[in-house]
Amino acid sequence: MSDQHTQGQRLPSLDVLRGLTVIGMILVNATAGMYYGLQAKVFPLLLHAHWEGLKIADVVFPAFLTMVGLSIPMALHKAKITTGLDAAQARKIGWRVVRLFLIGWLLSNLGWLAHFDGEPWRFWGVLQRIGLVYGAAAVLFLWCGPKTRLGIAAAILLLYWPLSLLPALDGLPGDIWERGHNFIASVDRLMFGAGGHNYVKGPEGYDPEGLLGTLPAIAQALLGMAAGEFLMRAQKRSALTLAGAGAALLIVGAGWGFIFPVIKDIWSSSFVLVTTGITFLALAPLHACLDNRDAPLQGPFSLPVTFASAFGLNAIAAYVLHFLMNPLLGWDLLTQTYFLSRTTVGEAVAALFPVGLFILCVWLPVEYLRRKGWIIKV
Repeated sequence: MSDQHTQGQRLPSLDVLRGLTVIGMILVNATAGMYYGLQAKVFPLLLHAHWEGLKIADVVFPAFLTMVGLSIPMALHKAKITTGLDAAQARKIGWRVVRLFLIGWLLSNLGWLAHFDGEPWRFWGVLQRIGLVYGAAAVLFLWCGPKTRLGIAAAILLLYWPLSLLPALDGLPGDIWERGHNFIASVDRLMFGAGGHNYVKGPEGYDPEGLLGTLPAIAQALLGMAAGEFLMRAQKRSALTLAGAGAALLIVGAGWGFIFPVIKDIWSSSFVLVTTGITFLALAPLHACLDNRDAPLQGPFSLPVTFASAFGLNAIAAYVLHFLMNPLLGWDLLTQTYFLSRTTVGEAVAALFPVGLFILCVWLPVEYLRRKGWIIKV
């Protein structure tokens, strides 16, 4: 991990939306801590769907993966037109995958590393998936043309449907509408054993960031990559076109969801289309307002833009910080705001106070990095 000053041109809208997704991931994780740790009543939309369905909490991670794909054409454009996928580029991409995977594994197993006699260690996780998706998408960007990549994305999403309907490898009755009763989940159980090193334990267990679910996540990044290439060459009406593409993906995905349900935990193909569509719809107005401006945004709207940009410029660093800062700050201290206010404002609102304070604590160091013009590269 190294520090360097910001170089090259960036689209402010990407930094803002990437930052909003990181804030969303911290919000969701901290809210889950309030719900499962303190049994606090929280807003249900901030918790993940039990299986099929979609809540706000289910949108933030796929939105981040879409942004990974969006950013690749801007980061690797020069390499594509000069060296292509040579040995040096392959090593650079490969080592970044290794670093992300290793950091993710360490974060997923902080408790296990501290005690060894507690919960079993977990192999998969958020940063592990980000690393694998980035690696595959970056290689495909340097290796293939836009039409080929879209064809690969379409093939993955179409073939993932019958793949998920195959009989479970461990004999569990197949039912895509039943949690864990599918081929995708059974591969996770076969790899690490039911009740073993998966996030969801037991005979119906699986990992929501498991092996096969990474395939449609790669397709999601490829869809984002197509949008990134479009934004690089488009001038007029690009926000409207992006919004139209987002609406189309959302409609197709929602319709597909009636027969192949929208399920985050296996990253179903309908889930990919719906969440990619939502991401494009969120990016379109940001692109219209923030990109290709003669002067930076001024006025009251500049404050939330600057706040989100601090997280977006150092997204991985912010995500890692939110794991590490919890024991350092003392979650028990922050939760006192919940206990002191819940009788006045209600439990669900009160539960947001420690969550908001925690987000502000993570913001302070990433805002310092933004003001210094530093980006921590992983």
